[in-house]
Amino acid sequence: MITSDMPLRKQIFSIPNILGYFRILLLPLIVWRYVTADSIAEFHMAAVIIGISGITDFLDGFIARKFNMITNLGKIVDPVADKLTQAAIVFSLSFRFQWLIPVVVLFVIKEGVMGIMGVILLKKGKMLNGAKWFGKVSTAVLYVVMFILILAPNIQEQIANMLIVLSGFLLLMSFILYIPVYKKILSEA
Repeated sequence: MITSDMPLRKQIFSIPNILGYFRILLLPLIVWRYVTADSIAEFHMAAVIIGISGITDFLDGFIARKFNMITNLGKIVDPVADKLTQAAIVFSLSFRFQWLIPVVVLFVIKEGVMGIMGVILLKKGKMLNGAKWFGKVSTAVLYVVMFILILAPNIQEQIANMLIVLSGFLLLMSFILYIPVYKKILSEA
């Protein structure tokens, strides 16, 4: 059994953390397969690779909880792998769907601010206890929209843009709703 009080070496080589590293290693493959795709089959292959990453994400969390292998390192690796995966997919899609460029900018700003706030909280001995419901909804919609855009590369531009605006709106709302959460945690520090 590996717990957060185990030595770093054991944390580094825990199965859930190895799965997190694997997800990070898939990122260049995801970007390359999508950006260079010129057939429906190649777009679908990009979706399969993303699906493998998603399954790996599910498995690392399941294994960590089921077998009590939650580690402090894993609490960092998993969200980093999540955000890097989202960033890689949104960035890749922005090459084909121009309306995604503002979403990419918003995503980078939101995650940058949240990362900085996370570091500030850690220095004060505090931590955000998991994603809030609005963050989870925003992320879920972002993934659904990304999958639709990947699986249907010939989607009508108006439909694609409506989906992108919806996702961007929810991302912005999530960002705005996290501000008071961080303010409250900081005021309690």
